[in-house]
Amino acid sequence: MLGAFALVAAVLSAVVGLASRSVPRAVPYLQGPDWLDGWFQYDSGWYYGIVTGGYDYVPGQQSSIAFFPTYPLAVRGLGALLRDYQLAGSLIGVASGAAAVVLFGAWVWQRLPRASALTAIAVLMLYPFALYLYGAMYADSLFLLNAIGAFLLLERRMYWLAGLVGALATAGRPVGVAVIIGLVVRMLELRAQDRLAERAVVDGVAELGQAPRPGWREVVRATTSVRWREAGVLVSAAGLGSWALYLWIEFGNPLAFVEVESAPGWDQGVGPHTWFKISYLRGLIEAPLTTGRLLTVQAVVCLLAVLLMRRVWRRFGYGYAAYAGVVLLIPIIGTDDFMGTGRYVLVAFPVLAAAGDFLATTERRWVRPVALVVCAIALLAIATFYGRGIEVS
Repeated sequence: MLGAFALVAAVLSAVVGLASRSVPRAVPYLQGPDWLDGWFQYDSGWYYGIVTGGYDYVPGQQSSIAFFPTYPLAVRGLGALLRDYQLAGSLIGVASGAAAVVLFGAWVWQRLPRASALTAIAVLMLYPFALYLYGAMYADSLFLLNAIGAFLLLERRMYWLAGLVGALATAGRPVGVAVIIGLVVRMLELRAQDRLAERAVVDGVAELGQAPRPGWREVVRATTSVRWREAGVLVSAAGLGSWALYLWIEFGNPLAFVEVESAPGWDQGVGPHTWFKISYLRGLIEAPLTTGRLLTVQAVVCLLAVLLMRRVWRRFGYGYAAYAGVVLLIPIIGTDDFMGTGRYVLVAFPVLAAAGDFLATTERRWVRPVALVVCAIALLAIATFYGRGIEVS
């Protein structure tokens, strides 16, 4: 698995590096090797500014407080040791991506047949917007690592550790609220499952260790039997809470990160203009052809993810469906042109697992190889655009 990841990372690094040479870029403050510069695009500049100069907030303007602190704090720590923040940013990105793929592999291996699990891992690594797992100075790979790690710890009934790792996720990206909801629902699901198993043993209709899947009524009833140990998953909210507290103390607005999303240039305010994707529709007419296509690819990816939600629920249960559902809901109602949706679907890991399961079990055997080849080609194309400085997600 790591060998395959290293191969994809090497290929994409070469593609991004070669593509970036075709576009003159003057970023005088970068000190890392030249071949790494192609991974430094768009939001990478915001993260670099946070790492080297801290946060700023100007009401009504684009401000760095839109970017949550887990990733820049990690980059600052490693960068201080390496004396190169650009190199540290890419190293954390690719190392987190590799670790996330390994944890994802462990997660699907426990829940899917062998063919489905292997296909799901391939889907994650070749997903067109998996670009952000392989060295970009973005927070997505670290967020995905923390999210999967939190759920894996929860499955081992390590509730407080799951909450602590979940807090790193909720302090990592705004979509971290999905981690809180997912962990809580999954904890209740496990609690209901344990209660049903104990009842079945007492009634003599099952052996110890067998765990029937609970329905939604049993999940709701489990709220009355939550113990202090299991309540540890609520610690996951501490990451988001700590960030809001910092913003309140430093800038006087605990929700400033929400406000700046509507600043000119980002224009992600709440309202019909955003909900009905007016900017996307206008962009199809006015934007360059490449930009329009990339936005449409993200819209299609989002639609496919929504269509896979039923399989997520049937295969993995209410907790993972809740997590993936919230992850998808945020860009659906919060972006006006689908920009960024590709990265949101990337961190909705149960959806990618469901996609792998679908491809491995469909009766049309040709679908799986064709889908994976198309994903690989799209990944290479998007990496080329990214290296040339075109905003891809």
